[in-house]
Amino acid sequence: MRGNDPETGEFLGPSRSEQRREALDIRSLGEKLVALAPAHLAKLPIPEELLEHIYDTQRITSHIAHKRQLQFLAKQMRRESDETLDAIRDAMEVGGDAARRETAILHKVETWRARLLEDGDVALGELLAEHPTADRQHLRQLVRNAGEERLKNKPPHAFRELFRELRELLAQPEDESEDEA
Repeated sequence: MRGNDPETGEFLGPSRSEQRREALDIRSLGEKLVALAPAHLAKLPIPEELLEHIYDTQRITSHIAHKRQLQFLAKQMRRESDETLDAIRDAMEVGGDAARRETAILHKVETWRARLLEDGDVALGELLAEHPTADRQHLRQLVRNAGEERLKNKPPHAFRELFRELRELLAQPEDESEDEA
């Protein structure tokens, strides 16, 4: 009576069917991870040891060996905490919380970039009021260069650099607030 309570007769743990469903779910997650490109894998919150096993599985091309390595990957994934696996699933979902936060940041960055290019110093003053640690001179130079690029129909180097700077700047407060929570 391995899984039963001696007094009440109730099961103490999950049934074998439930354990099997969980194992198959983890294996399907492993298959999805193996199918991803290395650049996409780097963006996911995957522990380093697990990432090495994913790369090993991707390198193996023989059908049977690949299947065996996939089973081994699933075994390693089952050793991870539920929170880690849930974080990976959430980050992979298009509609997950992580994806929604990232999309919101990108929209905010786009809005600020458009405002900076249209309003110039007024919008820059508002941005600096919200983010006093920003480098005023560098941002002003990027806005000026991006405007000149548009007028002269040049490649949008400063336009993209402004986007990167704003994304870095606007992502900082969120990271700090998550650390405090």
